[in-house]
Amino acid sequence: MTKRLENKIAIVTGGGTGIGAATATRMAEEGATVVVFGRREEPLKNVVANILEQGGQAAYKVADVSDEQAFVAAIDAVATEYGKLDIMVNNAAAYTWGALTEMSTDDWHMNFKTTVDGTFWGTRKAMQLMQENGGSIVNLSSICGTFGTAWMSGYSAAKAAVTNFSRAAASEGAALNIRCNVVIPGVIETDGTAGMLSDDTARENTSKLIPMKRVGRATELANAVVFLASDEASYITGAALPVDGGRSSDLYTVLE
Repeated sequence: MTKRLENKIAIVTGGGTGIGAATATRMAEEGATVVVFGRREEPLKNVVANILEQGGQAAYKVADVSDEQAFVAAIDAVATEYGKLDIMVNNAAAYTWGALTEMSTDDWHMNFKTTVDGTFWGTRKAMQLMQENGGSIVNLSSICGTFGTAWMSGYSAAKAAVTNFSRAAASEGAALNIRCNVVIPGVIETDGTAGMLSDDTARENTSKLIPMKRVGRATELANAVVFLASDEASYITGAALPVDGGRSSDLYTVLE
């Protein structure tokens, strides 16, 4: 490995499973000390154990990203323990599923509490901690926030908000050498997408909509996050990078 993140302290929210776990693992492989955040202790412990077994450095904190006080306190605790914070990855998200006409206001707000509010709290606190030495923030959006997805109107709106919020944060952070970028996943194989990829037919139908004719792997998404977090992306801020097998760039897959 190139150790692109050597001596860096990184936080990854939603780090117990899926994209978050893959990102934490790749960052540790690249030399970072990674602290994974999540609501459930057992998955976090497993991710940390796997990283340590591979010779990396990692720890975890049980913290609910939708709880401002607890989340911010956990970030502060990491910065105090390690003396700094270099990388913040706001990956945690929550969503509801259902028809817009049947959606309650509580269901609508549920899409925003973790996905948007949590990203705001994480970005704000990271920028406060990074003001002296600079740093990199990578926020996770979704292809749903680019196009909108039926039955997921709240999630689509929340992820669109993450993208444009991150661009504004990038503009404010640039003078402080704080970069803020967005990764926009397409269909990535995780526990969260297991329902839509539940059998060969479902997988084939989903793959037909993707120019590369397959769904993505969590490690492929993690590689993009690592790049944007690293000094290799030192002149990149305010970018929104799709990692979707070409789904967002090819109209024919929409009309086929």
